[in-house]
Amino acid sequence: MDQTYLRERFNPEGSLLRRQQNRMTEMLLVLDDICRRHNIQYWLCAGTLLGVVRHGGYIPWDDDLDVEMMRPDYERLLKILPKELPDNLQLQTPDTDGGYFYAYAKLRDSRSHLEETNRYDRIFDMQGIYIDIFPMERIPQCLRWVSCRTLGRCYKVLKRTDLSDDIARRRVRRIYRLNERLVFPLLRAISRLLPTRKIRYSFGIPYDDVRLDSYMFPLKQQEFEGHPFPVPHDCDAYLKGKFGDYMRLPDLDTLHQHSSTLTIDD
Repeated sequence: MDQTYLRERFNPEGSLLRRQQNRMTEMLLVLDDICRRHNIQYWLCAGTLLGVVRHGGYIPWDDDLDVEMMRPDYERLLKILPKELPDNLQLQTPDTDGGYFYAYAKLRDSRSHLEETNRYDRIFDMQGIYIDIFPMERIPQCLRWVSCRTLGRCYKVLKRTDLSDDIARRRVRRIYRLNERLVFPLLRAISRLLPTRKIRYSFGIPYDDVRLDSYMFPLKQQEFEGHPFPVPHDCDAYLKGKFGDYMRLPDLDTLHQHSSTLTIDD
């Protein structure tokens, strides 16, 4: 695998994608500093972790950055970030953005504008470069599946071409509130009666991955873009579980990008 060739093809220095990656790294350093000072445990995950192991940094064509943390740390972080973020960064949750309905938070850069290819973000107030912050819980798969189907009605609304953005936003907001105030608390209460050691994405997050204590903890430090960040203790087990033969490159001519439009202010 020729890393130099991949960088020159997909994210050479000065390219828009490389500038986006550098901006995300700056954001991650701010998040990391806050988490360290407040003893909040998080780790790099998904494609970001794959980049750490396979490329020593970003996957050259990757245009997002993902971190995970257990739900108690996540809830603490949401209270802390608004007080400590610099002016150029914003915490995006359904409480800070009236159009946002995802069951996980994003850290947004206010000096850029990004439109995603799926255009679910057209009803969001915040649309800058972002970091995804995923909460994780020990919950049964069957209950998490139910939560995704209930919150999934938001996506059905946004796929309707006969609705204006304003109407879609109001309908999505109603669905989110029903889930957050009734459905998710009920499922969380039921889950306490069905204990499990398997770690999954929190209710309403539409991904099926499972995490196991045996390869997650204790976390360790590994270099990403020239800086040490926390990663799972056994990255190989994590990545095999998620990607299979993760060292094999995909078809480089059929890659999918998250963003369709991007502008970055210096």
